[in-house]
Amino acid sequence: MTIEEILNRYAEGKRSFQRVNLREVDLQNAHFHGVNFNQADLRQARLGKTDFSRASFREADLSEALLCGTDLSEADLDRAILREADLSGAELSYANLERANLSKATLGGANLVRARLFRANLFDANLHSTSDQATDLSHAIFSDADLCYANLSGAVLYRANLNGAKLCRAHLNRTPQQGMKSTDLSEANLRGADLSYADLTGAILRKANLRDADLTGAVLTDAELQGAIMPDGSVHD
Repeated sequence: MTIEEILNRYAEGKRSFQRVNLREVDLQNAHFHGVNFNQADLRQARLGKTDFSRASFREADLSEALLCGTDLSEADLDRAILREADLSGAELSYANLERANLSKATLGGANLVRARLFRANLFDANLHSTSDQATDLSHAIFSDADLCYANLSGAVLYRANLNGAKLCRAHLNRTPQQGMKSTDLSEANLRGADLSYADLTGAILRKANLRDADLTGAVLTDAELQGAIMPDGSVHD
């Protein structure tokens, strides 16, 4: 299906494009609110700044797709493949990313407020806050997600649910760049999380729940732990 056919059918009111092959397509700055791209092939597609709010991409393949500044708010990306996709500055608030593959994806400066990432794969993903905008993961659900080696430096994870998440060797440290803030994990749920060998230098962990978390080899230099529940259940003064 060509770009022209997609645009014409959308203009006619068609919203379902399941299993369509749009590999390497250029649909930047387009409007596809509420469209259905379930199981579509969108590998290496250029979709920057397109409106996909409330769209459905269940099991779609978006590997290496360019989604910079794209609006995916309230979108359904359950089990979508976003391996090595560029989602810099993307709007993903309230998006469903459960079991999605975001390994090695770039999400710097993205808004993931209240996004659902249960059992998502974010291995070696880059969620590093940019000099212009913090990566906002407030209230996001990362239960049992794989964030090993992920870069979350300077990200906002206020009240995020990281229960049982894998964060081994993750970067959660304060960045040396001028103007960058510490990684904010205040009131976050890290119960049972694997934080082994993670870098939490200067991280804000006020009132965070670290009960049963694995902190083997973790770096906590200058971390703020006031009121945090430690792995043994004690409360840090």
